Amino acid sequence: MYAIIESCGRQYKVTEGDVVFFEKLDTEEGKKVTFDKVILVANGEKVEVGAPYVKGVKVEGTVVSHGKGKKIVVYKYKAKKNYRRKQGHRQPYTKVEIKAIKLPAAKKTEKAEKVAEKVAE
Repeated sequence: MYAIIESCGRQYKVTEGDVVFFEKLDTEEGKKVTFDKVILVANGEKVEVGAPYVKGVKVEGTVVSHGKGKKIVVYKYKAKKNYRRKQGHRQPYTKVEIKAIKLPAAKKTEKAEKVAEKVAE
């Protein structure tokens, strides 16, 4: 089973047990995080696509750590104008371990149960 979720302006494909790096989330380490913007859920051969999100499906995880990514160098340069600017940047991230993909519980109505009993007889 896997799901595609939307968080921090990006889409991520996650399965249970994955460790995913999100952009900085405002959650402490060790706390639970719930993503309710689920775009797609695939359970075996059954695929459910939302419009825009799938109702009742949630993805739960725990925050493992916070950190910064590798340093990149931003270099601005204009030819023949003696203009040079060098700047570094490290993007902050949050490391999240996906614990569960929770589907909505299927509710059987009393009528459906009665019909199933009659068919069984």
